[in-house]
Amino acid sequence: MSTTDECRARAPGSPGSGMDVEIAVLPRPTRADEDAVLSILRDFTCGVVGYIDCHDLVIVIRDRVTGDIRGGLEAQSRWGEMHIDMLAVAPRLRGRGMGRRLVSMAEHEARQRGCTHMWLDTYAFQARVFYEKVGFEVFGQLDGPAPFFPRYFMRRLLSGAQAR
Repeated sequence: MSTTDECRARAPGSPGSGMDVEIAVLPRPTRADEDAVLSILRDFTCGVVGYIDCHDLVIVIRDRVTGDIRGGLEAQSRWGEMHIDMLAVAPRLRGRGMGRRLVSMAEHEARQRGCTHMWLDTYAFQARVFYEKVGFEVFGQLDGPAPFFPRYFMRRLLSGAQAR
């Protein structure tokens, strides 16, 4: 099913009055709870944009002997951008170029998907210096209490792409 067909298949029915509702905090939401909220957002997006262009990317570092995952990268591409949600490398593997390789592989996939830039966010206690070494630059910052903040928003333009 194409993303356009997905929008047609997911078109919302006639809405109810919305008056007989409750709002609740779910301390342990299920995947079904999250999917239900996401479905509402996707319906809205299909109505405005006409299609969903969200594709997940997961790259893992796997132990060849045990098969255990020792690190990896999670990202999503949307409408010409790649957002790195998480990058983690087990402590004993750090300093061996694993993080750099994960970013390089994500960049390759971003280019394959037609992305013009990659972006991410990281806190002060995390990996700003690493991301700068692999070509990211800060484009925004949120301040707050140490040691967590500041929180840096970083991007990397892919060669040939222009800043907007």
